[in-house]
Amino acid sequence: MKRWHHILANRFVIGPGVLAAIVVGWNGYVTLHANGILTGQVVDASGEPVAGAEVTLYRLNFITEVKAGQTRTDAQGRFRFSDNRSHLIELQAASRQATSPRVTVRLWFRAQDRSLDAPLRLSDGKRA
Repeated sequence: MKRWHHILANRFVIGPGVLAAIVVGWNGYVTLHANGILTGQVVDASGEPVAGAEVTLYRLNFITEVKAGQTRTDAQGRFRFSDNRSHLIELQAASRQATSPRVTVRLWFRAQDRSLDAPLRLSDGKRA
C-alpha cells in the first residue's frame, strides 16, 4: 500500500491529474453553456426601457463584419438572440428617434450563452 501512495503522491502524477481535471471541468462548462443565447436590454437616454427597438447583431472576423441577425425588444426593452455562433460580435440598437453606439462583446468561446451586464443605451438625436 505504501508503494502506491508514493507513486500517486508524485508530482509527475499530481500535476497532470490536476490539469486533466481542469480540462474536463472547462469542457463540461462549455458543453452546458454553448447554446448561442444572447440577452440584454435597450434603454433610452434617461434609463427607461424602449419597447420595439430594433437590435442588430454583427459577427466580426479579422477584416469583415457580417450582419448576423436582428430582433425587436419587448415591452420591457428586453431582447434575445438564440442563434449566435460566433465568439466576437457587435450589437447596436435603434429606434425611430435614436440609435445606440455599437457595443463589442467578446465571448470566451464560440456560441457562449451571455446576458449583457449593461443595457444598450439609445442616445438623444436622430437615428444614424
